[in-house]
Amino acid sequence: MQTMKAALVAAIGVVALICCLLPSSAEESGRIALVVSIDGAIGPASASYVKEALAKASERRAEVVLLRMNTPGGLNSSMREIIADVLASPIPVVGYVAPSGAHAASAGTYILYATHIAAMAPGTNIGAATPVQIGGPLPGLPSGTPDKDSKDKKDEPKDAMTAKVTNDAVAFIRSLAELRNRNADWAEKAVREAATLSANGALEAHAIDLVARDQAELLRRLDGREVEVAGGRTQRLATKDAVVEAADPGAISRFLAVITDPNVAFILLMVGIYGLIFEFMSPGAVAPGVVGAICLLIGLYALNLLPINYAGLALMLIGIVLLTVEAFNPTVVIGLGGIIAFVLGALMLFRVEAPGYHLSWWVIGITAAVFIGFALVVLGSLRRAAKAPERVGAQAMRGLPAEVLDWNGSEGHVFAHGERWQARGAETFKPGETVEIANVVDLTLLIRRAPTGDGGTS
Repeated sequence: MQTMKAALVAAIGVVALICCLLPSSAEESGRIALVVSIDGAIGPASASYVKEALAKASERRAEVVLLRMNTPGGLNSSMREIIADVLASPIPVVGYVAPSGAHAASAGTYILYATHIAAMAPGTNIGAATPVQIGGPLPGLPSGTPDKDSKDKKDEPKDAMTAKVTNDAVAFIRSLAELRNRNADWAEKAVREAATLSANGALEAHAIDLVARDQAELLRRLDGREVEVAGGRTQRLATKDAVVEAADPGAISRFLAVITDPNVAFILLMVGIYGLIFEFMSPGAVAPGVVGAICLLIGLYALNLLPINYAGLALMLIGIVLLTVEAFNPTVVIGLGGIIAFVLGALMLFRVEAPGYHLSWWVIGITAAVFIGFALVVLGSLRRAAKAPERVGAQAMRGLPAEVLDWNGSEGHVFAHGERWQARGAETFKPGETVEIANVVDLTLLIRRAPTGDGGTS
C-alpha cells in the first residue's frame, strides 16, 4: 500500500514537473511567433497597436513578429511611426501580405519594404505607392501655362508641392530598399507611376523575399534565415517549431480605432458643440453641458491625431455661429450663409483623401440637416420663449381660481395656488365658494366672482 502511494506521488510530481518545464522551455528558447494583423486603413490606432505588439515581443523574447497586412494604405504620419518602430525593433519583423486576395497598397508597400523579411501569399499584390497630393490644384482646373516639352515630361510632377512630396517619398522608399537589399528601381516606379506587382511578379522583381501559401509554410521557410536587426546584430531564425500567438490590440489602440475614424470624430465634434450651445441657452440642465464637453474634448483629441485643414474647421465654426444668429434674428440670408459655410467646412476638414480617412457624404448631409433643424427649431423656440411675456408673480396669479375659507364684510381668507392667502373683495362671499383672482396687491389677493359659461354668476 505504501509503495502504491509513493508511486502515485512520484507520478504526480513527474507530471507537474513536465507541465512546468514545457511552457518554460518555450519561453526560454524564445520560439514564439507573435502575429500582428493590420486589416484596413493605417492610422493612429494601427501605429499604437504595432508599437504595443513590438514592445510585447521584446519582453517575451519572441523569435519573430509576423506583421500580417491587408491594407489599402493610410496616413503618412502613422506609416512613418510604424516604420520607425520596425527599424528599431530588436526582434525580426516579417511582413506578410495575406490572405489570398489581400493587398498592401500605398503605405502598406512602404511598411513591407521596411520589414526584415518581406513575404506574400499567392493571389495578393503590392504597389500604387504614389503619395496623395496635398495642397495642389483642384481637379479639372488648369495648373499653369502649357509647356512645349510636355510630351517629354508627362511623367514629371506639374507643381512644386507635388514634386517635393513625390521626391521625398521616392527617397524614403529607396532608402528602405537599400537597407533591406530589395529592388529600389521598382520601388521608385511604384511611387512615381503607381506601379503594382502580383506576388510572383514581386518575387521575380526582388521586391519581396518569398511567397508562402499560409502561415505554417511561412514559418517553415523562415527557419534558418539570417537577418540583421537593430544595433547591427545578426540573428539566425529558428521558427520551424515556433508557437504562434496573436497579439490583440490593447484598450488604447481599440479606443483610437474608434475615435480616429473621421466620421466618428466629426460626429463627436458636432455633439459636443450642440451640447454646449444647449447648456448655454438653458443653464442648469447640466447633462447637455457635461456630455457636450466630454464629446468635444474627445473630438478635438481625435482631430489632433488626424491631418485636418484648419480653414475647413474655421468655416464650420463660422457656419455654426451664423445659424445660431439666424435662430435669434431670422433673415434667411444669414441662415443660407451658415449652411453653405458649414457644408464647405465639413468637405475641407480633412486635408488628406487617404483610403479610409475621408468624410462620408451621408454623415455630412445628416449632420448638417440635424444642425439646421436644431438651430431653427430648438433655438427658435428658446428665442420665442425669451420674448414671451413673463408668467411669474402677480401676473401668473391673475385669473386663477381660489376657494373662500372665511369671509367678514369685504375681507377674508382664500386658498389659492396651494397656499392660504389674505383676500379682499367688493362683494360678499360664502366659505367654500369658488372665486377668481383679479389682482395681487402686496400680499393680498383682490378677488371677484368667477364667470359662468352662460354669462351668469355663480
